[in-house]
Amino acid sequence: MAESFGAEQVTRSRSVVARVVAGETLIVPIRGKVGDLASIYSFNGTGTLIWKLLESPKTVGQLAASVAQEYDVDPAQAEGDVTSFVGEMMAVGLVEVPASVAMAGD
Repeated sequence: MAESFGAEQVTRSRSVVARVVAGETLIVPIRGKVGDLASIYSFNGTGTLIWKLLESPKTVGQLAASVAQEYDVDPAQAEGDVTSFVGEMMAVGLVEVPASVAMAGD
């Protein structure tokens, strides 16, 4: 079941490094100052677009609107897919809620 993020913004985790290799974005989590090569993530074109957009904090709605426009898909479908993808990235620590946003909500 997809997690609901509402108006909450997410951004790239500072605990990962990313490189584009042969058109795919590879994400490597950093644990204890060392790349965790057993946990490399690879993103296709849509994932790469979302990753690029997350260079600065974005809401799922903003991400979904960009995906819907870029790939000419139904906005509701894009929002569902982006919500699932962001939820999966958050679960494995690739994205996070920016500290300034998290503190403002406390």
